[in-house]
Amino acid sequence: MPQRDDVSYNSMIAVYLKNKDLVGAEAVFKAMPQRNVVAESAMIDGYAKVGRLDDARKVFDSMSQRNAFSWTSLISGYFSCGRIEEALHLFDQMPERSVVSWTTVVLGFAHNGMMDHAWRFFDLMPEKNIIAWTAMVKAYLDNGCFSEAYKLFLEMPERNVRSWNIMISGCLRANRVNEAIGLFESMPDRNHVSWTAMVSGLAQNKMIGIARKYFDLMPYKDMAAWTAMITACIDEGLMDEARDLFNLMPEKNVGSWNTMIDGYARNGDIGEALRMFVLMLRSCFRPNETTMTSIVTSCDGMVELMQAHAMVIQLGFEHNTWLTNALITLYSRSGDLCSARLVFELLKSKDVVSWTAMIVAYSNHGHGHHALQVFARMLISGIKPDEVTFVGLLSACSHVGLVNQGRRLFDSIKGIYDLNPKAEHYSCLVDILGRAGLVDEAMDVVSTIPPSERDEAVLVALLGACRLHGDVEIASSIGEKLLELEPASLGGYVLLANTYAAEGQWDEFALVRKRMRERKVKKIPGYSQIQIKGKNHVFVVGERYHPQIEEIYGLLQQNLQPLMREMGSTPENSLIID
Repeated sequence: MPQRDDVSYNSMIAVYLKNKDLVGAEAVFKAMPQRNVVAESAMIDGYAKVGRLDDARKVFDSMSQRNAFSWTSLISGYFSCGRIEEALHLFDQMPERSVVSWTTVVLGFAHNGMMDHAWRFFDLMPEKNIIAWTAMVKAYLDNGCFSEAYKLFLEMPERNVRSWNIMISGCLRANRVNEAIGLFESMPDRNHVSWTAMVSGLAQNKMIGIARKYFDLMPYKDMAAWTAMITACIDEGLMDEARDLFNLMPEKNVGSWNTMIDGYARNGDIGEALRMFVLMLRSCFRPNETTMTSIVTSCDGMVELMQAHAMVIQLGFEHNTWLTNALITLYSRSGDLCSARLVFELLKSKDVVSWTAMIVAYSNHGHGHHALQVFARMLISGIKPDEVTFVGLLSACSHVGLVNQGRRLFDSIKGIYDLNPKAEHYSCLVDILGRAGLVDEAMDVVSTIPPSERDEAVLVALLGACRLHGDVEIASSIGEKLLELEPASLGGYVLLANTYAAEGQWDEFALVRKRMRERKVKKIPGYSQIQIKGKNHVFVVGERYHPQIEEIYGLLQQNLQPLMREMGSTPENSLIID
C-alpha cells in the first residue's frame, strides 16, 4: 500500500489475530507510526488469550485512553491464568463498569471453580441483561451445579433461544432427559442448534430410538445433525443403520466420510473401513490426517498395516508426525522392528512421542542398549522426555539387567526433569532390582512409595522378584498384602501359587488355588497368533482345535524338541498353573 492509515493497520492486526497469528499482529502493531485505542485493545486481547499477560499489561499501561474492551480483555486474561487478585484489583480500578465487565468477572470466578464468588458478584450486578443471566446459568452447568442452574433458568425474566439451548444441553449432560424433553417441547422458538442438541444429547444417553424420532422431525438437518445421528448409531454398534443414514445424506464432507470409516474400524470391520476409504477416493474427497489415522490404527495384521503404510506414502502423509508415530508403534507390535526403525529414521520432525515410541519398541523387543542409544540421541536433539519415555527406558534396563543405569534413570525423573515418579516407574525399578537379586533394596523402594502410587503392579513386581529367588517367606507376606489390596488380582494369585509350587509347598499351593475358586478368579489361557497370507492363526494353551494341529505337533516333536534338548533346554513344569 502506498499510504497506510489507522484503518488499514487496525484491519491487518484484526486479520492476523483472527487467524491466531500473534507474531504477525505484533509486527504490524510495532510498525505503526502512531498507535490508537482500537489497535492497542486488540493487542491486549491477543496477548491475554495466549497467556502473555505481562506484554498485555505493558500495552495497557502505555495507553493514553482506554475503552471497556481493553479493561475487560485484561481482566479476563488474569482470570484465565488464575491470577484472581490482579483481576479484581483491575476491576476495582475501572472508572465505569458495564454489564459486560460484571459478566466477565462472574465468568472468571466460574472458570476457576469459585461459584460462591461468581454468584455474589452476579447478585451485586446493578443491571442484568439476558446475556448475564445466560452466562450465570451456563457457569452453574459447567461446574456441575445442575439444580442451581435449573432454578436460575426458571427465574430468568426473559429467555432467548441460546438460553433455552444451553439449559437443554445441560439437562442432557446431567442425564436429566425428562427435563430436557419438557423444556424442548416448551420452547417458543427453535433453531437447528436446538434440534441437534436434542438428537446428540439423547443419543449420548443411549436413547437411540427417541433420538431418531427427533431427528426425523427436524425441519432442517445440517451436517452437524446428520453426523450426530450417525455417530450415535456407530457408538451403539448399529453400523447398518449408520450406513443407511450416511447414504441418505444430501451432501457429504470429509468429516462425514471419516465418521463412517472410523465407525467400521472401531467396530472391528477393517475390511469395510477400507472399502469406505476406497469409495471416499472415488467420490473425489481427499483424505486428511484423521482419515489416515483411522485406517492405520485399525490394522490388526502385517499385510493390512503395510497396505495402509503404502497409502500414507501415496497420499503424501509420510512426514506427518502423528501418523508416523502410530506406524512405529504398530510395526513394533507386529514384530517388525526393522520397519519401525526405518519409519522412525525417515521422519523429519520428531516429537517426544516419536522418540518414546522407538525407545518402547526397542525395549519390548529386548534391545535395551539400543533403547538407551535412542534416548541419548533424543537428548541431543533437545527434546525433553516425559513420564512414558521413562517407563520405556526403565523396562529396557530391566530386560537386559542394567541395574546402575536403571537407578540413575529413576533418580533423574525428579532430580533432572522435575517429573513425579508414577506407579509404573516404581514397579519397573522394583523389577530391575528384583531380577538382579536385590530383593532387600527392592523392598526399601516399595516402602518409600507414596500411598497414592502404591498399586498392584508394584507389589506384583516385588512378588515376582521373591519368586524368582525362592524367598518364600517374604513372597507369602507380600502376596497376602497384594490380595488384600486387590482381591481379584490374577497376577498375584498366579505368582504366589507358582512360588509355593517351585518350593514344593503343595499345601500352600492348594490353599491359593482354593481362594481363586472361592473368589471366582480364573486364569485367562495364554495364546499366540501369527498371520500367514492374510489369515490369522490362533493357538490357545491346552486346545487342539486348529485344523492342522496334528501336523504342527508332529513337526515340533520331530525337529524342535530334539534341538531344544541338544541345547540343554528343559521345560520348568513346576511353574505351571492351569
